[in-house]
Amino acid sequence: MGNRFICMSKKESKDVGSRSKRMNRSQRKLVTEEELHLQALSMALQQHQLSQRFEGSMSRRLGSTSSRRRTLPDSVPVNNKQAPEILENIKIKKFVLIHGEGFGAWCWYKTVALLEEAGLHPVALDLTGSGIDLTDTNSVTTLEEYSKPLTVYLENLPEDEKVILVGHSIGGACVSYALEHYPQKISKAIFLCATMVTDGQRPFDVYAEELGSAEHFMKESKFLIHGNGKEKPPTGFMFEKEQMKALYFNQSQTKDVALAMASMRHSPLGPIMEKLCLSSDKYGTGRRFYIQTLDDRALSPDVQEKLVRENPPEGVFKIKGSDHCPFFSKPQSLHKILVEIAQIP
Repeated sequence: MGNRFICMSKKESKDVGSRSKRMNRSQRKLVTEEELHLQALSMALQQHQLSQRFEGSMSRRLGSTSSRRRTLPDSVPVNNKQAPEILENIKIKKFVLIHGEGFGAWCWYKTVALLEEAGLHPVALDLTGSGIDLTDTNSVTTLEEYSKPLTVYLENLPEDEKVILVGHSIGGACVSYALEHYPQKISKAIFLCATMVTDGQRPFDVYAEELGSAEHFMKESKFLIHGNGKEKPPTGFMFEKEQMKALYFNQSQTKDVALAMASMRHSPLGPIMEKLCLSSDKYGTGRRFYIQTLDDRALSPDVQEKLVRENPPEGVFKIKGSDHCPFFSKPQSLHKILVEIAQIP
């Protein structure tokens, strides 16, 4: 083929030039088509979420400092099936997945697929004003409102049924809230690089080292959103896209980052500024586990270590090489840990 290229006639050379121009036009067209594909993917996800799959809307219902301190690689095969005898050891097979700030149930799509393949029953929820929930995010002012889809789901569970609750990032505050109000419905609570706060603490306080005091953030932050007008208190916050990529997705694949950029919404501010009331006889009796992410730039490993030191859970697991979104960057390692925690008697 090389000789043929060298010995081309003038006509062939002209033809190649024409093809080159056509290829440039095709490449430009491909970029446009990729942009359209991204938009279509986001729309398809929303339509799929409305199709009542995964026990309703996929978006609403996709479905240790102690002796257990583990660090796992991301090495489990994608189509790995759990051995039947292992699944027999899992008494509670339903996982309820709670997203973090700005995300929606869509972010759990890999985790949902892996858990389903393993014979387990994942359910992912959109918190109020998140994902495809139609509530105006600016109207969500309390943690109770924000957590409403979760509390309604727990209230409607059969009397004798329990779940394993998983909360990511600020979604950890919703897990703590649920542990306090519905401890009888939660078999285990898993905090995934999450705000595992103590009594009287605000979810925002966990980020104080990176973002400064709450008072300073409320006055000076350029990430605040004033949904009711500049003259009124801020109602939400959202980082700029490049900052989100650097903070949340430094180890995630490009296609997952693109999905997130097309799907994320701003977060309500009120819930993360609310102090939680957590009692020893309700929240304190819950079985808590923490999963640390060791290449996390949003909630640093040092801050995560401080959280488990000050509020020790039953077990701590670590994912090496994971950014703040292990459901994107290390889905296999996350899956393996979730199954392992489910097996703990």
